[in-house]
Amino acid sequence: MRGRLTPFASTHFTTTPMKAVVFLLPLLLLAACKPASGPAPQTSASRNDGKPQVYVANYPLKYFAERLGGTLVEVRFPAPADEDPAFWQPDDATISAFQGADLILMNGATYSKWAEKVTLPQSKLVDTSAPFKTAYIEIKAESTHSHGPGGEHSHSGTAFTTWTDLQQAVQQAAEVAKALEGLLGEAGAKEVQARFSSLKADLEALDQRLLGVGRRIAGAPLVASHPVYHYLARRYALNLQAVLWEPEVVPDSKALDGLKAILAKHPAKWMLWEGDPAPESVAKLAALGVQSLVYDPCSNVPEKGDFLSVLKTNVEALEKAFP
Repeated sequence: MRGRLTPFASTHFTTTPMKAVVFLLPLLLLAACKPASGPAPQTSASRNDGKPQVYVANYPLKYFAERLGGTLVEVRFPAPADEDPAFWQPDDATISAFQGADLILMNGATYSKWAEKVTLPQSKLVDTSAPFKTAYIEIKAESTHSHGPGGEHSHSGTAFTTWTDLQQAVQQAAEVAKALEGLLGEAGAKEVQARFSSLKADLEALDQRLLGVGRRIAGAPLVASHPVYHYLARRYALNLQAVLWEPEVVPDSKALDGLKAILAKHPAKWMLWEGDPAPESVAKLAALGVQSLVYDPCSNVPEKGDFLSVLKTNVEALEKAFP
């Protein structure tokens, strides 16, 4: 950018025209080289503190990236705590932050609805569920509903809580590890590989426990408060049907009638909830002979613990219900 040469208010010397040109030339060069006011634009988010900036679409990916990258990366998950990240709409500044990141980890399976409407740099973007995209589950239900600030939405289309199948979670973590190795180079690759081996072992141990629970349930009917367990049900052979309830909302008579219609053909004795249900909801279900347990998909940051501890709590709840 060229600077502006400010004219002198007064002159205290005299000179010939040629000398004036010689005198002014260095000033013009200095003005032309002077940077514009304000900070220079950053070409990469890593300029902030020296660490590569990794932006993620949901909490499971945040957990994987933080556990695998350790202190070598800065992981950013900007979705608000009170919104479903799958239906969250980031503002322009947040979208720009994603675009400027060193690495963008997306869930895939149509998870981030907002990403369909913006352009993200493909060279930095990793679709972590791409290795098993041929195994996506398609949902035919057409009902819409709303919860939280995200407004009304539908669960029809591609099921997107892919990580609830822990073998798929391992594959997504492997994609994160591969991306981090490429980002960090040889210096960080060995650390990432060692951390991945540990994470994989943790996930596979819980996967085996869930397979055991599935065998004990042996196809007995179950109901879910929300249609977010498709991959869980497929992997662990759960005979599951879902309603559209929220943990904090007590079901009204219409909702209960809908459940009764399901129970008439699908006599479930347990309902899986995404979060702690209202006590009145638990009581209403108990009156129908249905008990409640929490199986949190953990799409967003938990109030306590982390992704792995929430998974362990989920598995323990199922093991207690089906010893």
